[in-house]
Amino acid sequence: MDRTFVMVKPDGVARGLIGKIVTRFEEKGFTIAAAKLMQLNQLEAERHYDHLRAKAFFGELVAFITSGPVFAMIVEGKDAVKNARALIGATNPLEAALGTIRGDYAMDVASNIVHGSDNDENAEREIGMYFR
Repeated sequence: MDRTFVMVKPDGVARGLIGKIVTRFEEKGFTIAAAKLMQLNQLEAERHYDHLRAKAFFGELVAFITSGPVFAMIVEGKDAVKNARALIGATNPLEAALGTIRGDYAMDVASNIVHGSDNDENAEREIGMYFR
């Protein structure tokens, strides 16, 4: 069984969307192998977004992801990374199809409800960061 990392971001947690998002994954056929509600500190957030450190918006990403609790999950299923990203939708909610999580719940790219690993290597890295 393939697995990936998914995180409901602070905006999704604050809006009470954890249950709806978990349900979307389960209805698609995924299994939630592990999950936890947690608060990221500055160092954890910087490590999570390390690949974007050179970008002008890095500080905003770190500030946002540490602004409230997140709900981290290990999601298992066939072609987990590809299928999860399809269910999540495009990074920019204005480009995300209706029926995707971001297409249905997010309003802007800065607060786009959920994170999903973009490839198998990052999935394993992120799982290791959050589920040691």
